[in-house]
Amino acid sequence: MEGNPRKILIADDEPDILEIVSYNLGKEGYEIYTAKDGNEAIERAKQLHPDLIILDIMMPKKTGVEVCQILRSQPAFQETLIIFLTALSDEASQIKGLETGADDYVNKPISPKVLVSRVNALFRRTNNNKETGKSIQLGNINIDPVKFLVTIDEQEVILAKKEFELLYLLASRPGRVFLRNEILSQVWGNDVIVGDRTIDVHIRKVRQKLGVDCITTVKGVGYKFEM
Repeated sequence: MEGNPRKILIADDEPDILEIVSYNLGKEGYEIYTAKDGNEAIERAKQLHPDLIILDIMMPKKTGVEVCQILRSQPAFQETLIIFLTALSDEASQIKGLETGADDYVNKPISPKVLVSRVNALFRRTNNNKETGKSIQLGNINIDPVKFLVTIDEQEVILAKKEFELLYLLASRPGRVFLRNEILSQVWGNDVIVGDRTIDVHIRKVRQKLGVDCITTVKGVGYKFEM
């Protein structure tokens, strides 16, 4: 791996899971750190500022969802990648995790090969966004993909990572209608299965935070950005 190795924090209360995940990601050249409960995960995240945090949903002291909510509420963790490990196969739990700000989830029992593939894919996608992305200026709105920063009349607007990526996608082609499956593919990736409700929730949050009526719903089709 070129340059400094990426730092990954893994939080799970099962020692076997920590060992398996640490070993397989360590083989890929990542720098691995661990935590055994939700509180320790938050403390270590603040100390280490990892590039990626892997959170078990069902942890003592604080659940993975609670940890994600706390970290995402802080500007320092807006860009941090987050993956949930979950033994819960019901769609509601997965949607809840993604709405909280997670980038992906992996079901237990864990396939090390699948997990490594998903981690590598997330880092690739993030790199591509930063390398190819240019700032977008539309009216009084500026969207900077390198800094993950949105400003309106030079006032900063704090968006969660997926909210930002969704806004950037729509604003990249003003007036063009993006189909729901396009949005899912480009913002969440083909490996992540999310429902229409996830897109709707993120759109609603973006509208509320911007306070500007610039995202239009095209009923039964998708969304478009227009000033």
